[in-house]
Amino acid sequence: MRVLMFGWEFPPHIAGGLGTACFGLTKGMKKQGMDVIFVVPKAYGDESEEAVKIVNASDVSIDMRYSNLKEYFDNVTYIEVNSRLIPYVGTDDYFNIENQEKYYTENHDTLISHRKYEFSGKYGENTMLEVERYAMVAAQIAKDFEFDIIHAHDWLTYNAGIAAKKVSGKPLVVHMHATEFDRSGLDINTVVFDIERKGMMAADRVVTVSNYTRNIVVEKHGIPAEKVFTVHNAVEPNESQAVKEYKKNIDDKIVTFLGRVTFQKGPEYFVEAAHMILQRDPNVRFVLAGDGDMMPKVIRRVAQLRMGDRFNFTGFLRGAEVDKMFALSDVYVMPSVSEPFGISPLEAMRSNVPVVISKQSGVSEVLQHALKVDFWDVEAMADAIYGLLHYPALSDMFVEHGKIEVDNLLWENAAYKLKLIYNELI
Repeated sequence: MRVLMFGWEFPPHIAGGLGTACFGLTKGMKKQGMDVIFVVPKAYGDESEEAVKIVNASDVSIDMRYSNLKEYFDNVTYIEVNSRLIPYVGTDDYFNIENQEKYYTENHDTLISHRKYEFSGKYGENTMLEVERYAMVAAQIAKDFEFDIIHAHDWLTYNAGIAAKKVSGKPLVVHMHATEFDRSGLDINTVVFDIERKGMMAADRVVTVSNYTRNIVVEKHGIPAEKVFTVHNAVEPNESQAVKEYKKNIDDKIVTFLGRVTFQKGPEYFVEAAHMILQRDPNVRFVLAGDGDMMPKVIRRVAQLRMGDRFNFTGFLRGAEVDKMFALSDVYVMPSVSEPFGISPLEAMRSNVPVVISKQSGVSEVLQHALKVDFWDVEAMADAIYGLLHYPALSDMFVEHGKIEVDNLLWENAAYKLKLIYNELI
């Protein structure tokens, strides 16, 4: 079985959990006997191709004489973005939408018959423009490649999946890793929401990363429940030596938040819980590893609570840096307001770090050996963290059984469930 897969990022060039999930899932698919053609907007040449064939959309030459491509060209919507975007963050305040009859500043009649588009592969001021161009490239790829089924990850690639389906007539599966409701709460960006809904309505099957996300897709997007299936994420085995070799040189306990510093991830609740813990034990350090639009607000709050000497802001971490951070950590906290899944707690647990997670997360559906609290219940969060820091027997129990639990969450099992969905459509 050959799968044409569209994704906006692929390791080592990632901005969050989406690229990590794509990498793990495709490795699992390889073990299940599937071949994957993975299309990214921009390939850098250092992506792992152990499980996929990487296609660089920036290298694809589009034949503008092809009727289906002309149709996409004539109906492109250009959206100007005046601020840098980061993935999964609500974009209401950034978008200035303009429908244009002509594509960019070029005249359709003077176009050469073939052309390429150079993609940044990032989340920036031209994101929506790149989304539309990516769909045109997808149509060309669908015309040129042989495959059995199409799989598109998250809203950025849904238009590409629809284009490939229209050209090839092959079944389309779209994967929902995070909805606009997760990113922005009730104050959603309607442009992104419309793309999400359009993609899911056009798809033959919708895959969600949790039942939590499945309920949002069915209830808030209005997608028929019978075509929405949950396939939980997993985690790659930890082959890094950092956990064994990288040790902290201070006596203080370390509590870590690792993720985007945005509304969705609940960093403000982490700060308030930290303040409560420091009232009981001043010898605890807190690490906020990540970046995002809420960073200035979080820093101001830490200063107001006079915790500056107890907080470390590392910025965004990736790869071995994440492993080193977990090697230093005594507790990992994920206080997300709305988390479709959440791979980072699994990464912490495989590194022998006990975790506190919000009940408003998909990963809470598959974990038994994690302390779960409501994101808004700061007192319960502080109590859970304090307990893991000060009761060694409790911490050891969660570390031991949590590691066993996570080691059994395999990407090849997720890929098997996905293969069953594919088989129904082919």
